[in-house]
Amino acid sequence: MRLRTLEIALEGLEGFGRPDARIEQYVTPAPLAARLLHHAHLLGDIGGKAVCDLGCGTGILACGAALLGAGRVTGVELDPDAIAAAKRNAARLGAGISFVQGDVRDPGLIGGLGSFDTVVMNPPFGAQDPHADRPFVDAALALAPVVYGIFNAGSLPFLEAYTRERAALEFAIGGFLPLKRSLPFHRRGVVEIEVEVVRMRRR
Repeated sequence: MRLRTLEIALEGLEGFGRPDARIEQYVTPAPLAARLLHHAHLLGDIGGKAVCDLGCGTGILACGAALLGAGRVTGVELDPDAIAAAKRNAARLGAGISFVQGDVRDPGLIGGLGSFDTVVMNPPFGAQDPHADRPFVDAALALAPVVYGIFNAGSLPFLEAYTRERAALEFAIGGFLPLKRSLPFHRRGVVEIEVEVVRMRRR
């Protein structure tokens, strides 16, 4: 599937009905999601692989992985309303995805998920809860040898230090995450956040 074809398929998916600022519920834009997934697919990390979308929200990365031919896709999400939307999105695309409600900070949950070939994720950046991305990094590296994550631009020094003994950061692709006004405290229509798509390989 071509990059633009994937992007178009993901653009029409349902977003958050009532986004929760406390857990930084922002929709991953289709162009950014498609770029991450298409790059991972070209490197052999999606097609036929077991893929886990951590903090899947309404399922855009999980759905994209399924469209690219992942052998098994699981989405993990804390918010039951988001999971309901993710299931509707998967059904709309005819994508076979398993969704699990739970907190990535729960070792029992992570241990019970089994193993995967690849994790994809757009974790919280820590704007509301400092270091909120760390449990996602920990869980991702526990689940799969290869991890793709979307992080704030400039996060590489932190990620290198935090995962030094556990993972190698193989590359980062720059991009932008446009945040549309969706919460009461937002003042601007759209704010573009500079981000990096990072590939980590477990040591």
